[in-house]
Amino acid sequence: MKKENDWFLKLLIWREKNIKEKEFILILSFVVGILSALAAYILKSLIHFIQHILTEQFSINDANYLYLVYPVIGIFLAGLYVRHIVKDDISHGVTRVLYAISQRKSRLKPHNTYTSVVASSITIGFGGSVGAEAPIVYTGAAIGSNIGSLFRMDQRVLMLMVGCGAAAGIAGIFKAPIAGLLFTLEVLMLDLTTASVMPLLISATTAATITYILNGSDAQFTFAPEPFNIERVPFVILLGIFCGFVSLYFTRVINWLESIFRKIKNRWMRFSFGAVILSLCIFLLPPLYGEGYESILHLLDGNPQALTDGSFFHAERNQFWILCIYLVLIVLFKVFATAATNGGGGVGGTFAPSLYVGCMAGFLFAFVLNHFNAIVPLSEKNFALMGMAGVMSAVMHAPLMAIFLTAELTGGFSLFLPLMITSTVAFGVIKIFEPHSIYTMRLAQKGELLTHHKDKAVLTLLKMDSVIEKDFLTVNPEMSLGEMVKVISNAHRNIFPVVDKENVFLGVVLLDDIRNIMFRPELYQRMYVRRFMVSPPAKIELGMTMEKVMKVFDDTNAWNLPVVENGHYVGFVSKSKIFNSYRRVLVHFSED
Repeated sequence: MKKENDWFLKLLIWREKNIKEKEFILILSFVVGILSALAAYILKSLIHFIQHILTEQFSINDANYLYLVYPVIGIFLAGLYVRHIVKDDISHGVTRVLYAISQRKSRLKPHNTYTSVVASSITIGFGGSVGAEAPIVYTGAAIGSNIGSLFRMDQRVLMLMVGCGAAAGIAGIFKAPIAGLLFTLEVLMLDLTTASVMPLLISATTAATITYILNGSDAQFTFAPEPFNIERVPFVILLGIFCGFVSLYFTRVINWLESIFRKIKNRWMRFSFGAVILSLCIFLLPPLYGEGYESILHLLDGNPQALTDGSFFHAERNQFWILCIYLVLIVLFKVFATAATNGGGGVGGTFAPSLYVGCMAGFLFAFVLNHFNAIVPLSEKNFALMGMAGVMSAVMHAPLMAIFLTAELTGGFSLFLPLMITSTVAFGVIKIFEPHSIYTMRLAQKGELLTHHKDKAVLTLLKMDSVIEKDFLTVNPEMSLGEMVKVISNAHRNIFPVVDKENVFLGVVLLDDIRNIMFRPELYQRMYVRRFMVSPPAKIELGMTMEKVMKVFDDTNAWNLPVVENGHYVGFVSKSKIFNSYRRVLVHFSED
C-alpha cells in the first residue's frame, strides 16, 4: 500500500510540474464524461435486464396481478439495501448535489458513485413509478467530485467537476448534450464562465458520444412532428398556462406527500403506507407502472387508446369522456405513485415523472379542445411534446433545459418556437406561486442554497465557524471595577462579554461606557460589573445562516455581535471579519 501511495504521490508531483491546472481540468472533464456515460449505460442496462427477467412471460395488457406485487418488492429490496448496506440517505439525488455544492465544499462520498445506480435500478426495474435521471445526476456528480478530490483539486475546481459529472449524466442517459450543459446552469446554478464552459462541453459531448456508440444514434422517443402553423400560437400560450398550474399541483402535492412520509418514524409503517398507495394507483391506472416511457410513446404515436388496455377504463375510439377521465386521473395520481415509491423506501427521481405528466397534460389539452373546436384542429402529439417541455420547465425552473431536452429526446427541433412559448409561459406562471424549484425549495428554506445571485451565493459559502472570534476576555457580573480594570489592562479588545459560572451569556461591558470611571480608584470596590454591563443590540445564534447574520447587522447597525449556543457564550462576530472573508471567497469563486 505504501508503494502504491508513493507512486501516486509521484504522479501528482509530476502533474503539477508538467501539466498546468487549466489543461488538467480539461483532461479530468473528459474522464468524468466517459465514466458518467458508462454509469448511465450500466443503470439503463440493469433496469432493462430486471424488467426483462420479471416480465418476459406476460404482457401488461393481460392485467397480470404480478404488476401490483413487483413495485412493492422493488421498494422493499431497495429500502433494505439502503438501510443495511449503504447506511446513508441517498434519496433526492439532485437536492443532495445542490447541498454538497453549497454546504460540503462540493465533496460527495465515494459510495455515491455506485449506490444510487444499484438502488434505483432495483426500484425502477421492479416497476417503481420514478425516474432514473436524478440518480444518474447524483452518480455523475459523485464521480466528478471524487476524481477531483483524488487529484487534490481545490473547492472551485471540485464544484466544476460536480457540474461536469451532472452534465455528463444527463447527456449520457438522454443522448442530450445541450440539455446536460443547461442542467448545470439552470438546476445546479453553476455560473457559465470562460473557465467552466469548455470542461462542461467536453464532459457532455463525451458522454453523449459514448452513449451513441453503445446504444446507437436513435433518439429516445421516435417522433414525427406535424407542421406547426402560426395561427395555433394562442392555443400554445393557453397550454403554457395550463402546464404552469399542472406543475404547481405536481410540486405542491409531492411536497405534501413527502412531508407525510417524513412524519412516519417507523420504517415498516412508511413501507406499508407507500406500498398500499403504489399498488392502488397501479391497480386502477396500469400506465403508472414503471418510468412510463412506453405510455409517452403511445401518445406521441397518436394512440391514446393503448393506455387503457388491461384497465377498468378500456376505451374504444368513440368513448371520449372515458378517455378524458382516464388521462385526468393519470395526471393527478402519477404524483401519488412517485411519492409512494420514494417514501416507501425506493430510490428514484421526479425528472421522468414530470416529463410523463407533461406529456399526458399536453395531449389531454389538445384532445379536449379538438373535441369542442373543429375550426382550428390541433396536433395532439405535438401538444403532448409541448406539454413535456412546459411541465418540466415549471417543475424544475429550467426553461432552457426543458426546451432542448424535449427536442433532443424526440428529434422535434422543428417545434422550437412552440416549445419555447410553452416553456416560457409555464415557467412564468409557476414563478408567481413558487420562487424555487422542486429541488431547491428545501435548501432555500434553510438558507443553504447556492444561486446565481452573487451576493447570496458568497454568503451561502461563508460558514459561521470561519468568522467567529474567540479572543475576547470574559468577565462575571460580581466582578468589581478594580478587577475589571486589571482585565482591561491585559486585553486588546474594547468589548467584554459578561457570563455566569455556567458560561451563560448575560450582557457586555463596553470600554467606552466605563472610561470615565475606570481611573477613579475610590470606585474600584464600590462599583460592580452588574451595574454597568449592558445588553447587546442583538445576539447571533450559532448555526444561523450568513444571510440572516448580515440582516441582523443591517437591522441593528452594530459592528460586533455576540454568538451564543442555547444561551451559552461562544464568541463574537464582526462586520470587518465578515467583509474580509466575503471578499476572499468572492475573488476565489469569480476567477476565470
